[in-house]
Amino acid sequence: MKYRAMGKTGLIVSEFCLGTMQFGKNKIGSLDQKAATGMVKFALDKGINFVDTADVYSRGESETLLGNALKGIREEIVLATKFRLPMSDNFNRCGATRVNIMRAIESSLKRLQTDYIDLYQAHSWDSNTPLEETLRTLDDLVRQGKVRYIGFSNYFSWQAAAAIEMQERLGLEKFVTAQMHYSLVERGLEHEFQSFAEYYGIGILVWSPLAGGFISGKYERNKPAPPETRFGDDVVFVPFDMEQGYRVVEVLKEVAKRHQASPARVALAWLLAKPAITSVIIAARNLDHLEDNIKAVELSLGTEDMKLLDKVSASRVPYPKWIIFQQGVVEDPRMKIFHPELYSTGEPLYDLRRKWPG
Repeated sequence: MKYRAMGKTGLIVSEFCLGTMQFGKNKIGSLDQKAATGMVKFALDKGINFVDTADVYSRGESETLLGNALKGIREEIVLATKFRLPMSDNFNRCGATRVNIMRAIESSLKRLQTDYIDLYQAHSWDSNTPLEETLRTLDDLVRQGKVRYIGFSNYFSWQAAAAIEMQERLGLEKFVTAQMHYSLVERGLEHEFQSFAEYYGIGILVWSPLAGGFISGKYERNKPAPPETRFGDDVVFVPFDMEQGYRVVEVLKEVAKRHQASPARVALAWLLAKPAITSVIIAARNLDHLEDNIKAVELSLGTEDMKLLDKVSASRVPYPKWIIFQQGVVEDPRMKIFHPELYSTGEPLYDLRRKWPG
C-alpha cells in the first residue's frame, strides 16, 4: 500500500479507502456481520488504514456493523462518516441543521462504538439551512473533541468556496476534504472542481471510481444487465453516456491486457495519477474483487496508456473552461516562463475551441 497526506493536513491515509455502503441490508451488497468483519480485517492486512461510511447507509446498520468490526483496532485506522440525508420520516432528522448534526454525531458515535470521528463529512449541500449554522456547529464538534477533521461531499465549487471563505472569515475549522464522484465515464470534476481543490488544498476522496461496477467490464453492449445488479434497475447508480462507456471499457481491456491486469485495476490506477486525489474509495462484495482493486497501487500506467484512456473518455469541454484555458493559457506568452512544464513534451497546447481531443 502507498500513502498520502489527507488534503493539507498532517494526517496520513492509504491511497485506497475501504467503502462500507455494502454493509447491511440493501441492494448494494447486503454483507452481514461476519462478512463485514472479514472485509475490514482483510483491508487492514493489506495496508489500508482509512475506512469510510455514512449514517444513512442501511439506515445506520453499516455503522453498527463497522463498529463491531473495529473492536480492539479502532485506534489503528482513520475513520470517516457522513451526515445530512434522511434517517427517518421525521423531517427534523434530515439536513445540515444544528439540531440534526448534534443528533447525528451522537448516534454515529454510539453505533461506531467510538469517542471521536477522524473525518466528519456533510453528505451534500443543504439549501434549506443557513450555511453559518452548519459551519459553526461543525466547528463546535471539533472543539468538543468529537471530531478531528471536517469535509464535504457532492458540492458545487461555488458552494465549497463560499463555505471555506466563511470559515476563514469567522475563524472556524476549515474543510479539508471533498468526497466526489470521479471515473473514466464521468470526468466532470476536471472542468472546474479539481482546480478549485488544488487552489484551496482540499484533498479529493473519490466515490464510485468504477461507476457502480460498469468499468470492471462485466456488462456487454446490447445485452440486458443481470437482475439485482446496479445496472439491472430502471434507475442506475451513477448516470453516464452508456455508448461512450462501452468504448471506454474496450480501451481499458486493451490497456489491461498489455499490463496483465484487470480493467478495474487499470481504471483505479488512472485515477491515482490524477491531480488533487487523496484517496480512492473502493467497495466490494467479496474479497477477491477487493484484492484485485488494491493491487492497482502497484500498477504504473505509461504516457501512452494515459493518452489512450484520456482520449476515449473525453467529453465536451463546457463554458467557461474553454475560453479561460484559451485566453489564460494558450494565448498568454507568460506561461512559457511561469509554467515551462506545460511545454516539456514539445507539443503545442491544445485549443479547446477545436473539436477536442481531435
